[in-house]
Amino acid sequence: MSGPHPNQTPNPGPAPAPAEPSGPSGPRHGAAPAKRKGGAGKVVTTLLVLGLAGGGTYAWRVHAQNDGGLPAVNDVSTSAARQQSTLVDQEDLRVMQIRAKQESDLAGGGAAAAAARIPRVLASANGRTLMLPQRREPYYVSELQKLAGQDFQKQSDGSYLLSVNIMVAAGGKLILQSSTGPLTIRMRSVPGSFASIVSAGGTVRFNGSAQNPVRFTSWNDDTNKPDTQVADGRAYIRAIGGTFEMKYTQVSDLGFWSGRTGGVALTGSDRPDSAAELSQGGPPHAVVLPDGKREATQGDRQRVQVTPAGGAGKGGTFEVPTASLVSGTIDHSSVDGDAYGVFVTASNQVQITNTDIRDSLVDGVLLHRFAKNATIENTTVTASRGDGFVLSRGTEGVRVTNCASNRNGGNGFTLNGEPLAEGPSASGEAITSFGNNLVSSSTARNNRRYGVELLGGTGVAVQNSQITGGDMGIVAREKGTRIQIAGNQIKGFARQGIVVRDGMAAATVSGNVVSGGETALYLRDANGTFNGNTVQSAHRHGMTLRGNVTGTVITGNTLSGAGTSVMDLDRATGKYQNANNNIKGWHKTAGFTTWLKRIFKPLNVIWGGVFLLVAISMFRSRGTRLRIGSLGAHPYSAQDKLEERPVRLLRRADTVPSEDGRRVGARAGR
Repeated sequence: MSGPHPNQTPNPGPAPAPAEPSGPSGPRHGAAPAKRKGGAGKVVTTLLVLGLAGGGTYAWRVHAQNDGGLPAVNDVSTSAARQQSTLVDQEDLRVMQIRAKQESDLAGGGAAAAAARIPRVLASANGRTLMLPQRREPYYVSELQKLAGQDFQKQSDGSYLLSVNIMVAAGGKLILQSSTGPLTIRMRSVPGSFASIVSAGGTVRFNGSAQNPVRFTSWNDDTNKPDTQVADGRAYIRAIGGTFEMKYTQVSDLGFWSGRTGGVALTGSDRPDSAAELSQGGPPHAVVLPDGKREATQGDRQRVQVTPAGGAGKGGTFEVPTASLVSGTIDHSSVDGDAYGVFVTASNQVQITNTDIRDSLVDGVLLHRFAKNATIENTTVTASRGDGFVLSRGTEGVRVTNCASNRNGGNGFTLNGEPLAEGPSASGEAITSFGNNLVSSSTARNNRRYGVELLGGTGVAVQNSQITGGDMGIVAREKGTRIQIAGNQIKGFARQGIVVRDGMAAATVSGNVVSGGETALYLRDANGTFNGNTVQSAHRHGMTLRGNVTGTVITGNTLSGAGTSVMDLDRATGKYQNANNNIKGWHKTAGFTTWLKRIFKPLNVIWGGVFLLVAISMFRSRGTRLRIGSLGAHPYSAQDKLEERPVRLLRRADTVPSEDGRRVGARAGR
């Protein structure tokens, strides 16, 4: 059981580069309290919190908004996030302490070993746990009533209220089923404590039927309602190694904060408890972890020296699994309102079939590291705040067929095949890519971000699926190789239909039908073969190439629509082939806005301005000259005129007077 704490906190998450200059943020948790029937106001939030799963650290994201039926997100505080994380640590410690106590008592012999072989309640600093040890006969509901006493009692409405943690040890079997009517188990979840069902290498089976399903829900017995507040922790179900089966089971309102406490979690164990130290002696049984060449099984064991609870020197050596992959089946079940719908890590051949998952606070189905050879069929995820289906780093050989992902806050499907590390790392993770995952014959409708996102990986395929709505249809990026996008129908998206970019190499995009949207096919700084695709009603470009696309082959495509150009190739570099494409159905248009963009380019505007200034100056100068010539104006015509004075002609005295008064010329010859 765990202590109380307030709410949790959001932190901004990293956004992947968009295919165009701008776009919605991408890729990842704290889960805010759920509001099932929408919320007031428009909220779009990305939360980023760190969690742990199967010994690994991962980031998880939540895209939440009030869009149709998606719940709004309540604000959360830093102290709340810290306390939820602390609760997860406390749960981890409780599980390790109980397992160490059980195995220590078994190894010690005598009375302690005898006590460990029968069911008993063990106490720890973080709550009480009913330990169900190994035995031949399974444990059933009727026996839980006797073993747990007041902590598992039948209520007046026929349900059972579980108020204690249950742990199934290796070799133990817990089977919960009912043949006389539905079996309802309410797991107490109140501020200050919450119940859990955890198997540690054992077998857990929830066997319902179509007529008599098994039901699990969190329960606040103070309010007589399911617990929808995750701030103070919440009841959960988890299998650590061993085998888990859930058929015709209805699960609601379970889980908080991390994947392993997220609701229904199947997690393998890749190391012994911290309470045990590997001895130097013993048989040299080398254990290969899931990222190696050989898969570990429950038969892989090493000799372990256990320090018993009473102190050193009182214990012995015994064998415990050091690497145990969980296996399990979830069939004809429903999960509603959990933190995660279903969380799987360190597993082999898990099957999820005919299951409906709704309103998850994070992702609907998340396969985390080393989830291998899983099968997901006929499963629907609706209205998760994060992605619908996620195959994260480290997953291989996963087949997703005939599944649907609708109205989720992130992507419909996310397949991440990137390496766990890009170079030397403290944990020494592999630097190779993961892949061989497939999404086939599935649908993604009206997811807020992309229909399908492929992040790196090798040999990943999306085939014969229908993608409707969202910002983009199928986006492949981050240095993957040999991906295949074939036979899909993509329509109703906002920007690009099929996008291949950012280092993707040897991609194959063939036989797809892309309808509507701005640009149907988009290639940037990547290469591949685009063959036999049909583009209908694109209204900007049939295909766009940008950056280095060396080695790309574009043949046999039929491109129709109406836009500025059928192929936008001006920004592409490198050698590529572009031949034998049918573009007769394309109508080139240049609307007023496009015309303005073409005319008013920056350089054109600058030169136009220069010529305009010259023309204006010439016109003004010409007007001035006309006024001077035609009107006889003078530059100083506005000045006062000078005073006019009489002018006298002065002549030189060139005659002399005669005696009789007449003038006589003095010049000779006159």
